[in-house]
Amino acid sequence: MSSSTLILYFPKMRISKVIIRSFKRFNDLVIQNIPETAKLVVMTGTNGSGKSSVFDAFMTWHRNLLYPNQNYDKDYHNKTGLPEIRIQDSVRIDFYQPIPDEREKKQKIFNFRTAYRNDSDFKISSIQKIGEEHEYSRLNKLIDNDISVSFNYQRLVAETLTALYGGERDTITVQELRDELIGQIRDSMLRVFEGLNFVGINNALEDGTFVFSKGKSCNFKYKNLSGGEKAAFDILLDFVIKKDRYDNTIFCIDEPETHLNNRIQSKLLEELINILQNNSQLWIATHSIGMMRCAQNLQKANPNEVVFLDFSDKDFDEPQILEPHPVNRTFWKRTLKVTLDELSDFILPQSLVICEGNPIGRGNPKKAEFDAQCYCIIFAEEFPDTQFISAGGANDVEADKLALVGSIKALAKGVNVFRVVDRDDRNEEEILDFAQKGIRVLSRRHIESYLFDDEILILLCQNTGKLNLTREIFDAKKEAIENSIQQRNNPQDDIKSASGEIYNSIKRILHLNQCGNNTEAFCKQILAPLVTTNTQVYKDLKKDIFG
Repeated sequence: MSSSTLILYFPKMRISKVIIRSFKRFNDLVIQNIPETAKLVVMTGTNGSGKSSVFDAFMTWHRNLLYPNQNYDKDYHNKTGLPEIRIQDSVRIDFYQPIPDEREKKQKIFNFRTAYRNDSDFKISSIQKIGEEHEYSRLNKLIDNDISVSFNYQRLVAETLTALYGGERDTITVQELRDELIGQIRDSMLRVFEGLNFVGINNALEDGTFVFSKGKSCNFKYKNLSGGEKAAFDILLDFVIKKDRYDNTIFCIDEPETHLNNRIQSKLLEELINILQNNSQLWIATHSIGMMRCAQNLQKANPNEVVFLDFSDKDFDEPQILEPHPVNRTFWKRTLKVTLDELSDFILPQSLVICEGNPIGRGNPKKAEFDAQCYCIIFAEEFPDTQFISAGGANDVEADKLALVGSIKALAKGVNVFRVVDRDDRNEEEILDFAQKGIRVLSRRHIESYLFDDEILILLCQNTGKLNLTREIFDAKKEAIENSIQQRNNPQDDIKSASGEIYNSIKRILHLNQCGNNTEAFCKQILAPLVTTNTQVYKDLKKDIFG
């Protein structure tokens, strides 16, 4: 999708904060800092992590707004094991705009689709008006069957009769009227399923249903669509039918990817965003790689309009705060583990950087892949599709002794593979020789030279609230380097040899606890996350590795 697809606008009924207490799976959950410009909110996480329960909370809040003091299913809505609280007090939703006074506008604040959308066939032999009130009362829970295709069929027929006899379309042809009524659904279906043409409706007074054409098969009925085609058509039809009436609405769809493959999932989400009115907002709960990859592309084009909420690895028996999650490598690895399980280990990145460091299974296991893990942490946000692998010493990297370059290129076309070695004592001629072999050389001696840089140590003191101890940290670093030079004859810039003493001094001076039991753990857990995009150290390291 091009960067011009999503349009910035002045938002209306947009959610800013959600508070859920003693409800469903949640003890005390706060969802906050959703930007006012968010047009798409994607909830991700494992089965049973609580995504659908958020929609249940929205539905409960909405029904209480429309029908105060109604009865609720306490066994379903209240969290087992916690003191019971009034269902009216269990959910609070804050919006950027005031809740409207008019009942009709209140009705349209939310629109829900559950995951149980299975309208396998239908026939309509008589047309009746589907009242608006039906739409707001047909679903009580996210486990309810959500059969809506037949209702939307009757709405479409009703709109046709209104257009035919209303007098406002007397100057257009029947073909033009048909295109006006079903054209957007037809075009969307063609973009999602190439070659599948939505023809329209057949005789509404006999066995009324929808008809389609595909290849040499003409005018076949809705029941002959595949499960995936029915699933996509159901959601698209619902969106198109409602888009003019629900023009200031928060749409909630639980598992929109049901019955669809990844490629179709991505196309479907793109169509839903295209159809969505500018004042409306779409929330989805999904496990789908296709949906999330599409959402990531939309976010890249319009960063403020798409947010991700990650429900993975959260203990909802304890109070939790969820905020929009950055789409970095950590997020994608967790997502792939959820969606593909063991197959996630076989997903190849766009780029692979082979660097120095002990590979797993060689040498001290505590130091295995130390360099690679530090790089992964540092570059996770800006380069989420890049994987770093430690392949041994510089000679191992140069000779590709693990045969990584050839193996990766043989397995997957299009993966960029390049190699990086430490500077060590190499002169300019040696660096030029490496460059001619396509191997990049760090501008500093090794990764520790970047991690223990003064800029990073200042940030460490600042983050621990002990900026006044910066000079003492610098003096301890200087002393550790002098000891390394005098006692072990190491070069002035060999920070790695002095890193153990520096680490112990930092722990002592700053009174740090649970910061790692060794230097490597301290570097990965404490220092590497401080090397962020706004530091000069990051910029230097990025230039060294990525050019």
